[in-house]
Amino acid sequence: MRTLVLNAGYEPLAVVSFKRALVLVLNGKATVVSADERHPVFAASGSWDRPSVIVLTRYVRMPGLRRVPVTRRGVLRRDEFRCCYCGRSATTIDHVLPRSRGGADSWENLAACCLACNNTKGDRTPGEMGWTMRTTPKVPHGTTWLVRGVERPQDDWREYLATAA
Repeated sequence: MRTLVLNAGYEPLAVVSFKRALVLVLNGKATVVSADERHPVFAASGSWDRPSVIVLTRYVRMPGLRRVPVTRRGVLRRDEFRCCYCGRSATTIDHVLPRSRGGADSWENLAACCLACNNTKGDRTPGEMGWTMRTTPKVPHGTTWLVRGVERPQDDWREYLATAA
């Protein structure tokens, strides 16, 4: 089970395991806003409700919080599953500058692409093909990109995620 972590302004920061959330609560660094009473956590020293949403009361460093990892699924989601060249439904990703020419696996060099355009383009750049891109690839931003795990929210998170949009 996962736990949504909020800052003092009740804005989403991260999604962590319930174990990490419980440690933060027991160390006085967070308070429980919403808990799953049906599945308590048992230990030799007692039992606690399993936290579902917590709010930080003190600063806690969350490693890798502001870095959005590049993934195939992320590129397709960023480009709304639309081909960057023709606008049809995209199922693959394309390196704008091909890897064979030094193109990196980065947000700025990857774009969603349909299979037909990807096969036609091959090992060339859009400029060499005479193609223009519908949008310029860039690093995604916003709460839904920074807080990993929000794309599959639990029911009791919805009111906190709605304020972040």
